[in-house]
Amino acid sequence: MNAVIIAVLVMLVLSLLRINVVFSLIIGAIAGGLTGGMTFDEIVKVFTEGLGNNASVALSYGLLGGFAVALSSTGLPNALVDLVSKGVRQKNEDRNKTLTKVFVILFILLIACFSQNVIPVHIAFIPILIPSLLGILNELKIDRRLIASTLAFGLIAPYVLLPYGFGHIFHTILAENIKLAGLSIDIQDIPMAMVIPVLGMVVGLLIAIFISYRKPRDYEQNDEVIVQKQEYQLKSVLFGTISIIGALLVQILLDSMIFGALAGITILYITKALKWSEADRLLTDGMRMMAFIGFVMLAAQGFASVIQETGHVEVLVSSIANLIGGNKALGSMLMLIVGLLVTMGIGSSFSTIPIIAVIYVPLCLELGFSPLATISLIGTAAALGDAGSPASDSTLGPTAGLNVDNQHHHIWDTCVPTFIHYNIPLIIFGWIASMIL
Repeated sequence: MNAVIIAVLVMLVLSLLRINVVFSLIIGAIAGGLTGGMTFDEIVKVFTEGLGNNASVALSYGLLGGFAVALSSTGLPNALVDLVSKGVRQKNEDRNKTLTKVFVILFILLIACFSQNVIPVHIAFIPILIPSLLGILNELKIDRRLIASTLAFGLIAPYVLLPYGFGHIFHTILAENIKLAGLSIDIQDIPMAMVIPVLGMVVGLLIAIFISYRKPRDYEQNDEVIVQKQEYQLKSVLFGTISIIGALLVQILLDSMIFGALAGITILYITKALKWSEADRLLTDGMRMMAFIGFVMLAAQGFASVIQETGHVEVLVSSIANLIGGNKALGSMLMLIVGLLVTMGIGSSFSTIPIIAVIYVPLCLELGFSPLATISLIGTAAALGDAGSPASDSTLGPTAGLNVDNQHHHIWDTCVPTFIHYNIPLIIFGWIASMIL
């Protein structure tokens, strides 16, 4: 039996059985290594050495988590809620409900997109911002499935396409793992390769807004669970904004998310927007919030290293190539579907890349895919499932914000809608991209 198949199957089955993803990856690596003829000591050594490849990414996540929570303490999220509330009230006075709904949806979409590239706080803004808006959403009778779909788009599409913030991390992981698997690419080609798949997500979002969830939906107004706005000073909000700009500039200039996050935190320290007495607790809480994602990515890299060491990747690639018979269209579709299954099991597109790149790069070379098509296939296959996985931040985050009053179901109101509107278009547009690039 092929070691790669055994490793991936064990990892997927354990993940689907709700075994912790990190443990699932470790056990899957052990099963694959033993099947491939490696000793237990060899597996431990290779797995441990492989962890170093993602160490900088894990540290980036930890620092960004700290920055996110520290930023929330400045009152910036509350200022944004006040801004949108005033805009909504003004529009309600004019009785222009349609325009009001558009305003709210665009605001949420904009903040979600910014959370990945411009203000890299990931899902940290959701439990701060969304509960404060539930009263407005209920008044306007906006279907929360639409808000979940809007948030999921903003949490995925920007990092897949744009090389800033979390996009920089995603593109770096993608480029490095493709290179490790045997194909040298220019990281600057990644946005071009991912444009078509992201267009698929745009189509899915438009369908959700104008077709699937355009009808009003009633929710009970429960004022007891609506988050009360906290007091904030304009000075702190200003310094919070400056820290965001500083973090973005440092990231671009030094090409490092680690030093970008560090710069943002330092500005909050220097300006005293972050209180010294609370700084250690806030930063620790933020790092703890993002630490799990970092651990998953580290374990995924160790998993990939063991798979490569078995030597069974080449055997699997040759077998699949013979089975496909050089049919690029069929090969592309199968790779996308496998990527969907892996990401659904793990819940992280970032962690999926090291697992699939080691198999997909040789297979793409064997089938004659261009470098751009290879990037598009692996990037799309990794992003697939992120929107619909019950264990993904892109679904857990929206549910955490929308279900504070127990009127939003994680599976049926977040996972299923996002799966339908994003994973299906991603498969279609990702396949098209692999055929024409």
